[in-house]
Amino acid sequence: MAEGRAARVRRALKRPLRRCRALALRLWPATVRARATAGAVLVVAVALALASVALLGLLRAGMLRNAERDAEEQAAAVAQLASGGRLDGMRAPLHGADFVQVVNARGRVLRATPNLAGLPALGPAGPLRPGTAFHTWRIRPLGGEHRQRVVQVTTQTPDGLVTVYVGTSLRDVDAADDTTTAALVVGGPLLLALVALVTWHVTGRALRPVEAIRAEVAEITDRDLHRRVPVPPTGDEVARLARTMNGTLDRLESSGIRQRQFIADASHELRSPLTVLRTQLEVALAVRDPELWPELISGALEDTDRLERLCSDLLLLARIDAAQPAASTRLDLGGLVRDAVGSRLGDRVPVAVRAEAGVEVEGSELWLIRVVTNLLDNAQRFAAGRVEVALRTAGPPETRTAVLEVRDDGPGIPPADRERVFERFTRLDDARSRDHGGAGLGLAIARDLAAHHGGTLTAERSRAGARLVLRLPVLPPESGAG
Repeated sequence: MAEGRAARVRRALKRPLRRCRALALRLWPATVRARATAGAVLVVAVALALASVALLGLLRAGMLRNAERDAEEQAAAVAQLASGGRLDGMRAPLHGADFVQVVNARGRVLRATPNLAGLPALGPAGPLRPGTAFHTWRIRPLGGEHRQRVVQVTTQTPDGLVTVYVGTSLRDVDAADDTTTAALVVGGPLLLALVALVTWHVTGRALRPVEAIRAEVAEITDRDLHRRVPVPPTGDEVARLARTMNGTLDRLESSGIRQRQFIADASHELRSPLTVLRTQLEVALAVRDPELWPELISGALEDTDRLERLCSDLLLLARIDAAQPAASTRLDLGGLVRDAVGSRLGDRVPVAVRAEAGVEVEGSELWLIRVVTNLLDNAQRFAAGRVEVALRTAGPPETRTAVLEVRDDGPGIPPADRERVFERFTRLDDARSRDHGGAGLGLAIARDLAAHHGGTLTAERSRAGARLVLRLPVLPPESGAG
């Protein structure tokens, strides 16, 4: 029973909380411009309120101190007369004092200015102590609605303790207080309205380029990536945002161009073996001589193999472009290179290997073998009679790099083409590459796989033939390794 009542109470409390939260969400400004304006107005309002309170306090304290000073001087002078028994010599109040009243310890008025004639003692009767005190009273016969700041000085006289009361009107203090308060009440909202107007206008002008950028980006599709967002001439954060957006659009356009070019090149590469394969099959179908069929079928199988290799390369490039992860392990790069070379039996050109021991890298064994295989295929395709593979390390121990060089004694790569050879479907000798079954993807795949492993692949200067250099980061020795 008690648990049920508690649950009902919690449900009853949740309803108003949800309503308050929904109301707050509805009242909260929805745009950056409105939020900036509301924030600026709120900050200025708080600062203005604090400044107004401080201003009124300082103004009131200053004017009150001036009034007290004049009254205190008058009270001290009268108290000195009383202590010498010369109250008969008391003069009219000086400038800044409205009245004077002298009262003995029994509450009897000994002396008073004419404007207090007939009035009882201002202070309460009772034991007195010498000293000075300050009070604020309303004495209607004197000041009407204005208050009086009264200085009370108690001193010893030949007839006992007497108290001198000297009052000064707070008319000027109240008038200044009222005037300042009225000015703040009127000027505060006007200032807040001005702040809201200026903030709204300035924020709107600052956000106008952002809206132009948003509108332009909203209209850009995959078919018009050549369009760019406007860059405001302000040189501020919005201008940097626009330049960054245009840089992103540049990369997207370049990616789209590369993708369309890749599709066109792939279609062209696939069309050639398909055309040849179709021709061979049509000839095999038309020829009735069984003795020619093995030759025709062998040619068709060669083109089928070429299509299979090309499709595998295209799928691998698609995986690399999609940044699909591959299993990564700690690998002995020297052993991997020796295994890759040892598996190539019956190659046209032998491969000589010189590999430093203990070179370990992190990566996919399948993909790194593919890199080495592609480099060897390229070297053997153009070598005259020699291919050399050398593995070493370079750099300080903290940032050691594995350097794998593949050299051949072929015609080499011209300096102007040392970057172009890594582009997809690039052939420096188109006819020769086709004869050897190359589609111009081997080095492109090798470079992409090297970049996937945090390394680089470059074609560098060589005294004879081509020299391809693969660089990969080396892993530090395992802890506890001897």
